[in-house]
Amino acid sequence: MAAVMVVAVGCCKNEAPKEKGALEVIKARTSIRSFTGEKLTEDQIHTLLDAAMAAPTAADIRPWRFVVITDDEIKAGLYQGERHKKMVTEAGAVIIVCGETTRMVTPRGASEESAPEERPNPWWYEDCSAATENLLLAATALDLGAVWLSSYPNENSVARIKEYLGLPANVTPLAIVPVGVPAENPEPKDKWNPDNIHYDRW
Repeated sequence: MAAVMVVAVGCCKNEAPKEKGALEVIKARTSIRSFTGEKLTEDQIHTLLDAAMAAPTAADIRPWRFVVITDDEIKAGLYQGERHKKMVTEAGAVIIVCGETTRMVTPRGASEESAPEERPNPWWYEDCSAATENLLLAATALDLGAVWLSSYPNENSVARIKEYLGLPANVTPLAIVPVGVPAENPEPKDKWNPDNIHYDRW
């Protein structure tokens, strides 16, 4: 079995990092909604983001942008009195996966004096979804827990998070991902269903 590229980095004291197989990590991933409050290390955060940015991306545009929140006061303000608040306040860090919805492009064949034009990134949410899944898998590989809380396409959530974090006009929050040391140990769900598979034709 191929070894996953992400290995545990300093998550357990006095223990060597454990290498996990890629398929083992995929099958072990599950949503964790309760955390111990222990902060993540810089190495752990770097490893998570490195894995996220290894995701596939259409035309190699890489529209993903990440806001990493470790400050307890800022985390608490993400969800004022809402049901997700406990998840984000207990997490060791909260990573907001955002996407640039437009980019500046110089038209093909244009002269050197031509000004770049703002054009849409039509696949930003697919690219950022792939990055978010990589982030969740990396958390599992590090013996951490994480959960994907959606923002986009909920217009109220997008507007609130954009204002709260001061995001640029062309940057949209896709996912809010609390990550931390798990305070629960739920069994992953077996989602295999052969009825969902069609070969050659429907």
